[in-house]
This record gives sequence, structure tokens and C-alpha cells, in this order.
Amino acid sequence: MAARVLVVDDSELNIEIATYLLTRAGLVVASVLDPGSVLAQVDAFAPDLVLMDIQMPGIDGLALTQRLRSQPATRDLVIVAFTAYAMKGDRERFIAGGCDGYIGKPIDVATFADEVRALVPAR
Repeated sequence: MAARVLVVDDSELNIEIATYLLTRAGLVVASVLDPGSVLAQVDAFAPDLVLMDIQMPGIDGLALTQRLRSQPATRDLVIVAFTAYAMKGDRERFIAGGCDGYIGKPIDVATFADEVRALVPAR
């Protein structure tokens, strides 16, 4: 069974590119443009991994990550920061904020799917 990845991003273009590359690599992908819909989509889609944009309108990805971590059903969900933040210390800040990994934007289309697949938990 293919791994399930939820892409959370407020940019349709980022979602389209990520979805195309991950689907082409054999992963099952769903997406969320509206940060307010993330919790419902996690429940409905049951992803193995969430690619979480950090800077979104209304609520940021770290706040959403903390919400997911606070619920027993999603506490152990693999959440990866998916962001253009690339300053010194950002990766450490995202890990300290509850993320399990970090993938920077812009993505490298040649390696993106492999980076994501390497972070998917073993079944």
C-alpha cells in the first residue's frame, strides 16, 4: 500500500508541483489550501506524513503542528516543515516546535520525492 502524504500550503502552485512529483513517485497525495481545514483533512485522509507550510495566513504551520501534537489520535503523526524559511537556526526552531523534519523551498524536483519518502514512517 502506498504511503499517504498530506500537503498543507497556501500556494496552489506549491501544492500542484508537490502533488505531481509525489504522485509520479507512487505516493497517494491530498492537499489543503486553507489552514483552517487541516484538522478535518487529517481525520478524513489519515496521512502517514504531513508536509506543513510554516507561513500561512490566519494560523501558521507551527501552531497547527502543536494542535496536532496535542491530540491523542495525531500525536505521533510525522509532520515535516515545508517552508522557504532557511535562515540559520530555522530548522532547529521547527524541530523544537514539533516537526519531525524539514524540506526547504524552492524544492529540488530531482530529489523531492526521495526526500519525502525517506521521512515516511515504516509500516
